[in-house]
Amino acid sequence: MPLLNTPRLLICCGLFLAACGTGEGDSREDTDAGPTTVAPTTGNESSETDMTTAGPTGSESDSDPTTTTTTEDPTTEQPTDTDATDSDTTGSEPVPGALCDPIPNCEAPLPGDGDIPEALNHRGYDMFYRETDDHWVLAKFAEGNIFDFDLENEEVSIYLLRGCTGEWEFLGTAFTTDDGDHPTIEGVEDTGGRLYFQIPEDLKLGLGRHRIHMILEDDNSRADQYIEVIPEGAPMFVSDVDGTLTTSEFEEFGDLLSGDIPEANTFAAGALTLLEQKGYHPMYMTARPEFLYKRTREFLQVRSFPLGLVRTTLSKDGALNDEAIVYKTGQLAALEGKGLIPTYVIGNSETDAEAYNNANIQPLAHRIFFQYTDEAHGGRRIESYEELLAEFEALPDLCGGE
Repeated sequence: MPLLNTPRLLICCGLFLAACGTGEGDSREDTDAGPTTVAPTTGNESSETDMTTAGPTGSESDSDPTTTTTTEDPTTEQPTDTDATDSDTTGSEPVPGALCDPIPNCEAPLPGDGDIPEALNHRGYDMFYRETDDHWVLAKFAEGNIFDFDLENEEVSIYLLRGCTGEWEFLGTAFTTDDGDHPTIEGVEDTGGRLYFQIPEDLKLGLGRHRIHMILEDDNSRADQYIEVIPEGAPMFVSDVDGTLTTSEFEEFGDLLSGDIPEANTFAAGALTLLEQKGYHPMYMTARPEFLYKRTREFLQVRSFPLGLVRTTLSKDGALNDEAIVYKTGQLAALEGKGLIPTYVIGNSETDAEAYNNANIQPLAHRIFFQYTDEAHGGRRIESYEELLAEFEALPDLCGGE
């Protein structure tokens, strides 16, 4: 991707490098409140299915593979700690909210004009909702690569792929905001270029995965948001990305400049795929700046991880040290507020350990740290994801299978 060769570029890249190494926070640009310009309107449901097909993740038509697989061979070696599970449901009734169907690929011919320009800065804000929650479409429209300049007062058309199957439904239109136009929704502060659209009550989403596709009318550029509606208590896991799933804390920094996709730690995709197959909903909570949302999804797809919801910071820079702890603690608290407490959490740093401890994830053996020793709280260290394969394979099937 083209990058501007200026001193500011080097400063921003340096901030991103530091953020990837230490965690996340919410360092926001200054905001000046202005009159609201959000104009969400609902329209009649419609379907438009020709023109263009969903392409590789990270492009304007990024979409997920049907199911995720791994090429690693599971080991039969028994890990040292296999006593901790949250269920004894082998062969019994499914656990409420368990992920019992393959994650849908959410692919469909895209609505609108097929001439779609690349716009890597546009991104949705993935959300878990309960059926009783208000369901919001949340997104950010920007340009300028790492500079991430807001696109304000722009008209956006909003489409829904309900259940990630069938035809697109037209939900309505809304306008991107100027700084401070809109109240904070689901922790998303209005820093400009934001899209807030409440799905009408009669069109609210049912249980399952849904894809929102947004079209910036001015130039036909696109953004996607993925929403998962699950009941309270649904089993899930949360994983960090940089240094936890990638082979280095700093790999994304170099690959961002070259346009490559980071390599993944051996057996990591296989281990997390086993959790998905046992019924756990995946979520990825990364230290990265918000504009790397699409690249994060692309990494997960290319490296064959189960395609869960992706959560980045809301800032241009990511976060550092204590800011990262505050950010991750807040994300886990927001999940708990919806009745969702991860069964397994995975990380590789002090910021992860502190956030998981603040969330009181139990038992300690379910706080898994890749090549990091949690001396302060006693979480579990692994040297290789291969250590988890036999253990996860032996977990009870939360969907009631043998």
